[in-house]
Amino acid sequence: MAHTGHLYVISAPSGAGKTSLVKAMLAARPQLTVSVSHTTRAPRPHEVDGRDYHFVSKAEFNRLAAAGAFLEHANVFDNQYGTGREQLAVQLAAGRSVLLEIDWQGARQVRLGFPGCVSIFILPPSRGALEERLRSRRTDSEEVIARRLADAATDMSHCPEFDCAVVNDRFEQAVAELLRLVDGGETARLRLAANRPEIKSLLPLLVA
Repeated sequence: MAHTGHLYVISAPSGAGKTSLVKAMLAARPQLTVSVSHTTRAPRPHEVDGRDYHFVSKAEFNRLAAAGAFLEHANVFDNQYGTGREQLAVQLAAGRSVLLEIDWQGARQVRLGFPGCVSIFILPPSRGALEERLRSRRTDSEEVIARRLADAATDMSHCPEFDCAVVNDRFEQAVAELLRLVDGGETARLRLAANRPEIKSLLPLLVA
């Protein structure tokens, strides 16, 4: 019987460093692949259609959603995002382990459709660190930054729904923990469980 790949669902509030962490994981484990989502938002500088996202119009996105083409889809910051059902199934059937970067709403839908997936939430070490990272990107207006910070508390309140949690304080350590989750199976998942004491004490400070 052919080996079926594993699905890892990774979520985080905006500014927690998810994209950089996933890039580091892919560099360290070339056998991993990342699911390319569909989105209605405009491409950012240096983003490439088909590599970073499948950029589509709202009309096309709604057509795909109505046809049942998405495993999950959600509205985030007034833009729509969705994961192609067939695209993901083909990768997993081919034995590729897939990283899926989505928000907590999408992760909830994926857990229902793929109960065998491993869901991972990435947290910042503090609210101050999150704000500093958002500002350092220099891609958003003050209004957008304020909105992202306000929404981050809501996002982080859903961390306990996930199987595992990783705090992105020291980048290399966070990458190592994520790789342990991909490589180490059940033991690593228990050690980095989202309901461990470290996370239970940190969350109230992040969502207050």
